[in-house]
Amino acid sequence: MNYRTLGRTGLQVGEIGLGCEALVNLSMDAAADLLDLAIDAGVNYFDLFSPEPHVRGAFGQAMQGRREKFILQAHICSAWIDGQYKRTRNMDQVKASFADLLDRLRTSYVDVGMIHYVDQQKDFDQVFQGPVLEFTKEQKAAGTIRFLGMSTHNPRMAIQAVKTGLTDVIMFSINPAYDMVPPNEDLNVLFEKSTYEAPDVLSRTDPERLELYSLCESQGVALTVMKPYGGGALLNKEASPFGAAMTVPQCLHYCLTRPGVATVLTGAASQEELLQATAYCQASEQERDYAQLLSSCPAHSFTDQCMYCGHCAPCAVGIDIASVNKFADLCGAQHMVPETVREHYRALSVKAGACIGCGQCEARCPFGVKIAEHMQKAQAIFGE
Repeated sequence: MNYRTLGRTGLQVGEIGLGCEALVNLSMDAAADLLDLAIDAGVNYFDLFSPEPHVRGAFGQAMQGRREKFILQAHICSAWIDGQYKRTRNMDQVKASFADLLDRLRTSYVDVGMIHYVDQQKDFDQVFQGPVLEFTKEQKAAGTIRFLGMSTHNPRMAIQAVKTGLTDVIMFSINPAYDMVPPNEDLNVLFEKSTYEAPDVLSRTDPERLELYSLCESQGVALTVMKPYGGGALLNKEASPFGAAMTVPQCLHYCLTRPGVATVLTGAASQEELLQATAYCQASEQERDYAQLLSSCPAHSFTDQCMYCGHCAPCAVGIDIASVNKFADLCGAQHMVPETVREHYRALSVKAGACIGCGQCEARCPFGVKIAEHMQKAQAIFGE
């Protein structure tokens, strides 16, 4: 397992994490066995959004005697009401569900208290201007929550959460298809195939998603990824909006090459699916490569946008072209040069200004990026 820093929390988390959605359909013992296997594979970051008693109980069982091996983002405002899951802002239900969470986990704290599922502006305002936020701040002060997070599918809500300065972690849905869809308060839009049939929707990454990635990278807010396979659609040629099937390593690598991303929370309904995901860490660059597939898809029309895939390498003068483009894009998304991004750029051994315009990299780029022009733009942004 490879590990990354979870933004400004400083926690070291595995690149591959585990979500809990599939555990709902397993018995408590089978779910605990899957968590055991995840730990053995080096997974140490887990998402627990489900309030279902046997899922929380499975985590409690698996964590006994080794709490330190579990970095847990557990959701606030996710409750088990009348025998079913419910997202709630009712404070009596919120408090009771959080107490139940700690009780079933048999722990005194969770690492990231994740405010659950905020996709609409009205809901965001209610949460961040009301008792839900005050409750999470109280729990953080008491030590029952170490860091504060929020889950959303809407980049507009995520951007606002980052700008509050209170949010340490954003759980966000990322994959090549979702990245091209403009913000919408209706989550179902992401799952509808008609969404991707609109003119030019598959032409480039949505600007507000780019802004989110830039903000997270510059502010030290970590992104933890949900829906890396698009609910399985990206792994199926007929269901994929690109008209071609991606592989598990390709989907994971795409997510892990987005700025700000610390870990990808994969779903696994079986031990085989879990091991397939964790095998990413041993996969070759060729197995991880998503660029050739996306650039040749019949429904894909990316042109002159760097996807940070690295096909341009090696540069004749040693420029890390993908990193230069990434840092320049981060500045462009915010219309400013964040100090952290400037420092990352300064750490590069060869700067954009060293480009000799030989064109070798452009011949290798599968997305038709005018790299020499991009290097000139980067030089203008950073001054070297």
